[in-house]
Amino acid sequence: MRAQPTIQIRRANPNDASAIELLLRESFREHERFYTPEAFNLTTPGKDEIEDRIQHWTVWVAVRAKLIVGTVTAQSEDEALHIRSMAVHPKMRGHGIGKLLLGYVEEFALANGYEQMVLDTTPFLKAAIQLYERSAFVFTGPERNWFGTPLRTMTKQLTIDRK
Repeated sequence: MRAQPTIQIRRANPNDASAIELLLRESFREHERFYTPEAFNLTTPGKDEIEDRIQHWTVWVAVRAKLIVGTVTAQSEDEALHIRSMAVHPKMRGHGIGKLLLGYVEEFALANGYEQMVLDTTPFLKAAIQLYERSAFVFTGPERNWFGTPLRTMTKQLTIDRK
């Protein structure tokens, strides 16, 4: 019996931008028909946008056997930490990578005094929504039109230990 390579989570660096771009495209490709072209392009940003996010926001990658198999980005918005561009490679789903990435984001949020985590999702990303709900995110606010694609916000309130 061979041991499976472990998943390591680390902060992304500019050299990861191309791999993250490819990962996002591969991860969302199966749902592309449900997005408008504008919404799909915003969901799957290019290398330059990803490099900018790595410089100005917090971006993590999940690495297995030296390959990036997952990613998530966090952006500060007042008292909330906004989660963006979370993706796990289709062949790696079901291995707990999404849960692991969300855990890193939550640890970061708590360590930096955020009161809540917020994310936006589309109703057709059913597996992702189930993960978010299992992680205590709840829908907040009405469904809205995002470049012709339906979008809902989910929020998780954080309990900050103020000792």
